[in-house]
Amino acid sequence: MSRWPRIPLGIRLFILFFILVAFTAYVVSQTMVQELKPSMRQATEETLVDMAHLLAVLAEADLASGNMTQSKLTQLITTYGKREPNALIWEVGKHAINHRIYITDRQGIVVADSWQQDIGKDFSQWNDVYLTLRGQYGARSTPLDPADPASSIMHIAAPVYHNGQIIGSVTVAKANRSIQPFIDQTKRNLAFWMLLMTGLVLIVGGLLAWRINSALSKLAGYAEKMGAGEKVAKPRFRIFYEFAGLSDALEKLRSQLDGKQYVEDYVQTLTHELKSPLSAIKGASEILQMPLPEAKVTHFAGNIERESNRMQQLIEQLLELAKLEKMPQLEQVSRISFETLINPVMQSADARLSVNKSSCHLIVDNPCTIHGDQFLLQQALFNLMENALDFVRPGGRIEWRISQSDGLMAIRLFNEGPHIPDYALPRLTERFYSLPRENGAKSTGLGLNFVEQVTKLHQGELAIQNTADGVSVTLTFPSP
Repeated sequence: MSRWPRIPLGIRLFILFFILVAFTAYVVSQTMVQELKPSMRQATEETLVDMAHLLAVLAEADLASGNMTQSKLTQLITTYGKREPNALIWEVGKHAINHRIYITDRQGIVVADSWQQDIGKDFSQWNDVYLTLRGQYGARSTPLDPADPASSIMHIAAPVYHNGQIIGSVTVAKANRSIQPFIDQTKRNLAFWMLLMTGLVLIVGGLLAWRINSALSKLAGYAEKMGAGEKVAKPRFRIFYEFAGLSDALEKLRSQLDGKQYVEDYVQTLTHELKSPLSAIKGASEILQMPLPEAKVTHFAGNIERESNRMQQLIEQLLELAKLEKMPQLEQVSRISFETLINPVMQSADARLSVNKSSCHLIVDNPCTIHGDQFLLQQALFNLMENALDFVRPGGRIEWRISQSDGLMAIRLFNEGPHIPDYALPRLTERFYSLPRENGAKSTGLGLNFVEQVTKLHQGELAIQNTADGVSVTLTFPSP
């Protein structure tokens, strides 16, 4: 066993996430910083190229006439070099013109200078002038202080054409130091936003790691309590649907394991199946305690006798019912009328219908018969009737209908009561799944599962759906 303490998964995920985010932020920021200065200088060079060519076009006439020194353009260039913009650009102040403009003739002699300091000097040895006078792209970067790379000045030249011949050059120069404040400001903004976004991402990552760890802890606690046999509510997850799926799988596993326990299955089935006749007997006995006409006394006494016989029959055949789930096929088959199956079911409900002031009717669209096990089919219908009685609203209507069409026979039970929630519809036939009744009681959740198994043994299908004013349950069988 390891001596080191086990680090929770959420913390491990956060550490990994932190490393990835920090490494990504570092690489991205370094890359952007390294590319920032060259990119800004390239943008500056592109602007200088346009400016140089514009001035070259303007200088053509004066340079061709040899009157450049006294020309209007020279005066404008000189005035331009002395202007004070006093501008605020992206929180950076600009108080002087950073461009220098000089014009040379075809020999490379300076004939105009915005700074008025190199007129008459020979600049033919400088690359900007030398290359431009030979029809090439003229550019150079020369530091004012060889020991300070940041003191370099970018020079971009453009040729002056006259009658298709190069008669001089115009150079526009700009100190790289002039764009350094913008580079520094951009770096500060970049660092601020990078740190802010990294912090926000780490906070989100921390919250996600905490939620994941919390979800895993809930699932672990749920599994441990289930393993200990405790009754515990299934944890719910609103965001992490995968954990919700795992929680559902654990609950399903628990239900399946419970369903495989023979003794518990036997007791649950016994309790559930005896509920219906006991309810009928209790209802009839309560009514018999009140003053009644002789006909009513005879009727409800007959109900008690009939339900007592049904209980005896149930007890005798419960061992056979326990084998129902694994029964590969029906063992006792006879030809049975649907009406014969339904009439005793309706009669057993008289007492509860009377108390609830509800009504129950049978509509036969087409008489139908089926080859099957009468006991199993009737017990399935008793289960359906029991559910209908539990949910029918006071004074409501319960309706049985027998019909046949397209080679299929159907028994439909309509219950005028509350709708089944959408989330519960797919789960109604699961073992031990049950919806609470109005009085807060909850059944064992075996009834509809029993009905489904019986229906499948008879090659039929069970369908449950909400209707406009209640709930409809349909058993569909192939015609014999």
